[in-house]
Amino acid sequence: MKTSPFVGLNGLRVSRETHERLEHFAMLFQKWAKSINLIAPSTLDDLWRRHIVDSLQLVQLSPGPKTWVDLGSGGGFPGVITAIYLSDFSDGWVHLIESNNKKAAFLRVALMETGARGSVHPIRIEDASSVAPKCDAISARALADLSLLLDYSSPWMMAEGGKTVAYFHKGRDYQREIDKAVGRYDFDLVKHPSIVEPDSVVLEIANLSRRTQ
Repeated sequence: MKTSPFVGLNGLRVSRETHERLEHFAMLFQKWAKSINLIAPSTLDDLWRRHIVDSLQLVQLSPGPKTWVDLGSGGGFPGVITAIYLSDFSDGWVHLIESNNKKAAFLRVALMETGARGSVHPIRIEDASSVAPKCDAISARALADLSLLLDYSSPWMMAEGGKTVAYFHKGRDYQREIDKAVGRYDFDLVKHPSIVEPDSVVLEIANLSRRTQ
């Protein structure tokens, strides 16, 4: 394993090949972001730390080859980054759900040119379980309130015998979202401090069930 530029951030390491794929993705992203609003322009100059490294936190928390569903993939964070990580394996896949056709086109190019293990589904999130009926893990970043994310994730997480675990990036207001969600759902929760933003977390959620009033 070659030490990556982000080894100082919580000891994160990626292979030389993965690092090269991430560099190619960053180049593509900068090019496409000139014509498509993929992220807030104010964060474009901090692409590696704010977006790529932030996304890579998920494969630290849930390493190894898995089948992922990435909700509202947008500019590819974290879905494409996870798919690039999986390129080091002969197994694992990421289903990227993105209804915006322009963003979906970018995601397809990014997956193809980096050799990442993933596919793009330009459909509504509510219809995603029809194209990816089973998964090991769900991810979402800067998409929706936690309660709505749990609504979106319930077809997988509440399936009979399902062991799907969700990983959601959340900012400093995450506790308010948790308090709201527990009024509707029961779930196991682990709060992982972000290695990028001091006030942010990755919420790991498992064993989801609806509360009965």
